[in-house]
Amino acid sequence: MSRKGFTLLEIMMVTALIGLLAAIAVPGFEHARDASRSSVCVNNLRLIDAAKEQYAIENSLPSGTATTSADCTPYLSNNVFPICPGTSTAYTTNPVGTFPTCALAGSAPGATPKSHRLD
Repeated sequence: MSRKGFTLLEIMMVTALIGLLAAIAVPGFEHARDASRSSVCVNNLRLIDAAKEQYAIENSLPSGTATTSADCTPYLSNNVFPICPGTSTAYTTNPVGTFPTCALAGSAPGATPKSHRLD
């Protein structure tokens, strides 16, 4: 009488192979997720900067005038001020003529730890 099925050794080899593939793939997925978050963050910073500049133009504000997220919100899509995908916090708009910033380090060129500018 012949039994059909897998031996313990075959099951262990398949499990080890799946584990090895997972160990190789997981860091790649984490890197892709971080890169995606950084890309979204940079895009949000550009949108905020454009909204802030539009607000300044329409209100004839000089460079250096303080702005808030409420000032920029009407100039953003759906009147929603974005939240940083990496830190789940709001962006800092900064005065007119300067770039907005975010707490997500490394999401823009010239990033410095805990803060960055849109270059």
